[in-house]
Amino acid sequence: MSGALRVIFAGGGTGGHLFPGIAIAEALQQLRPGSEVSFVGSRNRIEARVVPKLGYDFDAVWISGLRRSFSFATALLPLKLMVSLVQSWNILRRRKPHVVVGTGGYASGPLLYAAARGGHRTLIHEQNEYPGITTRKLASLVDEVHITFPTSESLLRGAKNIVLSGNPVRLSLRRHDPGDARVHFGLRPARRTLLVFGGSLGAAAINRAVRQIVPRLVREEYQLIWQTGTRDVDEYKSLGALYQGNVIVRSFIDEMDLAYSAADLVVCRAGATSLAELGVLGLPAILVPYPHAAADHQYRNAAAVAEAGAAAVLRDSELDRLEGTLFHMLDDDKALAGMSAAAESLGRPRAAFDIANAVIRLAEEKERKA
Repeated sequence: MSGALRVIFAGGGTGGHLFPGIAIAEALQQLRPGSEVSFVGSRNRIEARVVPKLGYDFDAVWISGLRRSFSFATALLPLKLMVSLVQSWNILRRRKPHVVVGTGGYASGPLLYAAARGGHRTLIHEQNEYPGITTRKLASLVDEVHITFPTSESLLRGAKNIVLSGNPVRLSLRRHDPGDARVHFGLRPARRTLLVFGGSLGAAAINRAVRQIVPRLVREEYQLIWQTGTRDVDEYKSLGALYQGNVIVRSFIDEMDLAYSAADLVVCRAGATSLAELGVLGLPAILVPYPHAAADHQYRNAAAVAEAGAAAVLRDSELDRLEGTLFHMLDDDKALAGMSAAAESLGRPRAAFDIANAVIRLAEEKERKA
C-alpha cells in the first residue's frame, strides 16, 4: 500500500486489555516499519501512564466503566458516552486510520463504535474466555473478532468473522536456562523451584496460604520465588531473610522472563495475560482465579486451561487445599511434564504477528476498494 500504515489501538483500564495491544503494535512495526501507531484510552488509567513511555502517541477520551451500584459516576455515564463519541470522531478525523483495533475494556468502546459506523476497517481482540461487554455489544459491527479461547465463539452472536488467534504476549518473552535463571535470583541451580505471584498489588489470600507452607517447602528442599505485591511485602519479607538462599521475597519482579524460566510450577491468578505467558513458555500452574472479576471470567479462563490438562484450579475459598495440591504436583515428575506439554499446546507465540498480519490485510483491502 502507498504511504505509511496508520493504525489506532483502543483499549485499557487494566494491563490485561492494554498489553496485548502493545504486543500487536510491536509486531506491526516489525512487519511494516514506519507504521503510524497511536493509542486511545482513559486519561486516569494504566494506558495513560504506560503508552507515552513506550513512545506511542496517546489520545484520551472521557469514559469510565459501568458500576454495579449507583453512584455519581454512574449518573454521569450517559454524558460520558456522548462526549467520548464526539472525542472519538474528532480523533478519527485527525488520525485518519486505515484500521482501528480494539483490545477490550470500556476504553475501547466509543472509538470502535465510531470507527465501525464511520466506515473504517475494525478488528477486536478478546483475551478472555467469556467476552467482555464491549466485545459482545460490538462484535456484530466490526470486520473481524480475534479470540483466545475456542469456546468464546458461541458467545458472540452476530459476529461476521471470528478468528482463533490466541492472546499476544510481549515479543521479548523467552525461556532462559533454568539453572542460570535460578542463580540470577541467588538460588541453587539444580533445585526444583516454585514461582508465586498475584499481580503488581499481590493477592492477600494467596500470600496467606503460601506463608503456611514455606517451612515445608524449605524442609523438603524446594525453592520459592515469591512476588507478594506492594501491600504485603513488609509482612512477608522476613521469611526471605529467615530462609535466605531458599526463599526470594519481592514486592514486584521486573525480570519475569527469568522468574518464569527458574520455575517448575507456578501459582498465580488466572488473568488472560498470565495464562498466555504460561502457555507460550509451557509452564504448569495452580490457578487461583480472582473472585471479583466481572462475570467470574477468571474462573472461566482457568477452567478452560485446566480442561486441557495444563493446570489445577483452586478458588480463594479452597486455598486450604493448596499445600496438598502443590506438593502432589511437585513430587510427580511425570504429571509436571504432562502439564507442561499441555500448557505448551495452548501457547500461541505467533499471536501478535498473526493479528498484525490481519490488520495489514484489512488495510490493504480497504485501499484496493477505495
